[in-house]
Parts: sequence; C-alpha cells; structure tokens
Amino acid sequence: MEIDRALTEQLKKKYLDRPNVEIVQGDVLETDLHALAGPDFLLIGNVPYYITTPIVFKALEAPIPRRSVFLVQKEVAERMAAKEGAESYGALSVNVAAVANTEQVMSVRASAFKPPPKVESAVIRLTPRAVPLIAAESLPGFRTFVQAAFGQRRKQMQRALRTVRGMTAQEAGAVLELAGIDPAARPEVVSPESFVRLYGLF
Repeated sequence: MEIDRALTEQLKKKYLDRPNVEIVQGDVLETDLHALAGPDFLLIGNVPYYITTPIVFKALEAPIPRRSVFLVQKEVAERMAAKEGAESYGALSVNVAAVANTEQVMSVRASAFKPPPKVESAVIRLTPRAVPLIAAESLPGFRTFVQAAFGQRRKQMQRALRTVRGMTAQEAGAVLELAGIDPAARPEVVSPESFVRLYGLF
C-alpha cells in the first residue's frame, strides 16, 4: 500500500501541469467510473489477473464505456471471445456476449514482462452491442443463471434445468422446446442468444 501511495504521488507530480489528467488511487471495483469520466468514455487497463472477471463485469454495467481495452491472461481472453461449441466456451463467454462484442487484438508473450509471469497474456477489446441481447436490469439474474447452468456443463440441458431451476423433466423439456434448445444439448453448445431466450421464459 505504501508503494501504491508513493506511485500515486509521483504520478500527481508528473502530471501536475496537465489539467486534463486526474490521478485517482482506489479500488476499481468500488470506484464510480461514470462519476469520474462521464457517460461517454473509454476504459483501458492492465487488469490484475486474479480479479479479471469482476472488472470485466463492472465495465459492462450501464452506461457501458464506448470501448474497453484490457490486457488479460490469454486463457481468459480466449474464453471471453469463444463461440458456442469451442472448448473454451463457457459462462464468461455467454455473459460477455450478451452485451458486447469481444476481439482478441494481440497476444503478449511472457518475455515482454520483467520479471516474466508464468502465463501468456493477450489484449482484448470490448465494444458494446448496438442492442444488448438482454436488458441491463435483468443482467445480474441472467449472469447467475448462466453460471449455474455451466456449473452443470457435463449434464444435458434438460437435466441442468432440473437441477438449477428445480423443474420436473416435463417442465424442463417444455421450456427448452419453447426456447428452441435441444433438451439433450449440453451448455457448451448453446448460443448466447438461446440462453437469453431461455432465461426470458422463467
């Protein structure tokens, strides 16, 4: 913490004559980014790998930045950009895709850092969808549902719904049919759009 404070003071001195630069020390998860930057802003950062997902989810809360660019662990970048059916596709893929498009801009080798970390990294760019797949007020519940469904990823969707939503086999089969999802499909092959349709039926 002392190092953080010392660095903050160094940066404040360095940019003292730049009225368009404000140095703020704080926990990004507890900071009101919109109060700092206004409704239209860009979000760029070197994300601490152990809290990548909470930071990404915060960045995707309304009003969403015009664009977010993060340096993240390569494995996480691949999960965020993955499409249904891919090995790395999961709850993070679905929850990000519901509100934004993800591009993996470039890979960054561990040797680019001193000292080099034990993992490879990547730069990802998040651009909000012109029309989100799901309304902002429904997003927290949707995220919880998707994460629970992927917690049952080795099960077929009919069985997963019975576990996650407490449905009977008949009820689960009926709601999956309405959503256009094969009851025998597993979560990793269900598209974000299909997850949104399914969630909207509850």
